[in-house]
Amino acid sequence: MNTIFSFIILMPTGQNQSPVPSFVFLLLIIVVFYFFMIRPQMKRQKELKTYREGLQKGDKIITTGGIYGKVTDIKDTTVTVEIADKVLVRIDKSAVLKDNSDLSAQK
Repeated sequence: MNTIFSFIILMPTGQNQSPVPSFVFLLLIIVVFYFFMIRPQMKRQKELKTYREGLQKGDKIITTGGIYGKVTDIKDTTVTVEIADKVLVRIDKSAVLKDNSDLSAQK
């Protein structure tokens, strides 16, 4: 990586030099950032949004705070989760990360 930056710094800066290679290099950096960082993050956010919208009663979930539970009631922006026998917690839908079955399938 340092060789790329040193190559840019050591490039001759004569009046005959065309600025096109510099713009191409900058464009290449932007494209790499988009495909390796921005696009996958947008895809994950879209999947999480569709998962949260598709929640149903009985689904096992994990919250952002690390609480495991089972969905007992769903409203517009909140979800009621049973975390133990007869212990119900109402949380915001944005606090739901994923379902519990994904973790058990990995083990």
